[in-house]
Amino acid sequence: MIAAGGATARLDGVRKAYGAVRALAGVDLRVEPGECVGLVGHNGAGKSTLMNVLAGTVAPDEGSIAIAGSDVTAAWSVTTAHRAGVRCVFQELSLCPNLTVAENTRILHPHLRGLRWRRTAGELILGTLDAIFPGHGISAGEVVSDLPLTQRQMVEIARAFTVTDVPVRLVILDEPTSSLDAVVARQLLDFVRRFAADGGSTILISHLLGEILSTADRIVVMRDGLVVRTDRADAFTRDSLVAAMGHIPDSASERIAASVDRAGRALRVQAAPRPGETVSLAAYEGQIVGLAGLAGQGQTEMLLRVFDGARGDTKVSGTVAVVAGDRQTDGLFPLWSIARNISIGSLGELLRHRLVDADAETRLGGTWKDRLAIQTPDMRDPILSLSGGNQQKALFARALASRADIILMDDPMRGVDVGTKREVYGLIRDEASRGRTFLWYTTETDELEHCDHVYVFREGSIVADIPKAELTEEKVLHASFRGDA
Repeated sequence: MIAAGGATARLDGVRKAYGAVRALAGVDLRVEPGECVGLVGHNGAGKSTLMNVLAGTVAPDEGSIAIAGSDVTAAWSVTTAHRAGVRCVFQELSLCPNLTVAENTRILHPHLRGLRWRRTAGELILGTLDAIFPGHGISAGEVVSDLPLTQRQMVEIARAFTVTDVPVRLVILDEPTSSLDAVVARQLLDFVRRFAADGGSTILISHLLGEILSTADRIVVMRDGLVVRTDRADAFTRDSLVAAMGHIPDSASERIAASVDRAGRALRVQAAPRPGETVSLAAYEGQIVGLAGLAGQGQTEMLLRVFDGARGDTKVSGTVAVVAGDRQTDGLFPLWSIARNISIGSLGELLRHRLVDADAETRLGGTWKDRLAIQTPDMRDPILSLSGGNQQKALFARALASRADIILMDDPMRGVDVGTKREVYGLIRDEASRGRTFLWYTTETDELEHCDHVYVFREGSIVADIPKAELTEEKVLHASFRGDA
């Protein structure tokens, strides 16, 4: 699989700046054949920029790129990267939504021609999906826009590992499990280890430090556009890795929610059982209610029921705001500034003589820039100038800055670093103590510990109602699968 001739990939002295923002300040990186390198750092540390350079989508201002011992800097591009066997699964998915799964695969393999190319491309992608994600349930003829986010991410990952006339030497995985549940994520990480055993190389970027520690052979830590530490994975612990990243959380940001007594509290959300269901959902004032289970089992649909408001089997008392998990499709206004993306949820408080008060909007943006440490020199910059994690912070800021009584969170921690997560957990608990209600769908089992009550979904229905005092990972997993599965 790997041609002889040195490291699979080597970057030396890579620098990249966007105006006054220094994204990379002279980075060296080496990836060996048969190695999984874990790349970690807080949002804005430069990880995605470095990977864009390696994938050929961004040209460095300075520095060199070598693949299998050959200097390719002068001619490096997406096309030459593909020919060299370098693939990238970007944090923001790159599939064409109006094309089928097979047609998206054909984009990566243009030599697939003839009358039967769709069938060939379909067999290629389905074979790879079967190898990585057994039981995926995806059809090659499905239009990508019709797939849930989880399956879109699975297709994107599988496409990167497809092989025809060009061998795959190095696959860059930028937050690949951000929309996958624990079971599917484990399937992927197991495949990464098998790929390495066969001589392939991967770079794994993840804010789930447990994934990095259990999967990577070596870990590279970035901070402020620089590599600050490189060592074997077994030389790190979770705490030492967090310390190397430069974030020492305070006790307030790490608080685990204590169970909230419902007595005397207003009922904010009530979703009665539908035909064939036995468990209803109830969320009270000041509660953080978790929605758990495997991805795509009805959790997002429940949030949509609440967002639609009082009708039929769902009763909602209070105003509602949403933190979207699929920020590109459901969350961001890509042509607007960072400040405007935040303020859109608070227009009622920003109006002056029927017009938006620009000074008030600027103050609001500045407040949440500081509270969530949004890394930007100017809140008037476009929202797409931010890293993925900082874009997600802006969506949190939009919801929390509003006066909504109920905050719906649709697996919102995609691509958010561990330090920011802990700060957001503290913000959520503080807002709940002031009477706000949170409905929180998460695919990260650890996050359920921050909830007062958890409902587990399976096949579109609530199948378990677990108070905090009885919450265990085993109970959640047991309820997530049918007895005959």
